[in-house]
Amino acid sequence: MQIQILGTGCAKCKALEESALEAVKNIETDCTVVKVTDLDEIMNMGVMMTPALAIDGEVKSAGKVLSPEKITEYIKENE
Repeated sequence: MQIQILGTGCAKCKALEESALEAVKNIETDCTVVKVTDLDEIMNMGVMMTPALAIDGEVKSAGKVLSPEKITEYIKENE
């Protein structure tokens, strides 16, 4: 499973990445966290507000920083 953090590297994007890394660590699942910073790629995924979180290419959230607990819920839904 691949968790994608979509954003250009702002403070909120970094906070979302930290939440995702914490979620992955807490549930000990086989996930990789990848940062997507290319604006064309972000827009091609239909995201107009960053930060955004996608799992295996499916956008789950845009425009806000999610808690590790919420990201964990999304991961479990996709297992």
